[in-house]
Amino acid sequence: MHIVAIAWIYVVFMMAITETTAVAGVMTFLLYGVLPLTIVLYLMGTPQRKRNRQRAENSARLAAQQKASAAAATAAQAPTPSEKTDE
Repeated sequence: MHIVAIAWIYVVFMMAITETTAVAGVMTFLLYGVLPLTIVLYLMGTPQRKRNRQRAENSARLAAQQKASAAAATAAQAPTPSEKTDE
């Protein structure tokens, strides 16, 4: 996908430098190149952002479960007051 974006920027840049004025060239580059390309790349990146968010949520959930199980194991190993003996 990135090669297509680079090629599109190149084509739009070539269009922009053939414009008669600098303002027209800048507007051509921004309106035909940068703006549409950012929209397309944002939309194409949506599935990856969704996967990253789900992966982060799963990692956080797993860390919380591990912390809870470690706390439960520690609590199960600690002697209760009735089990303590005076020596």
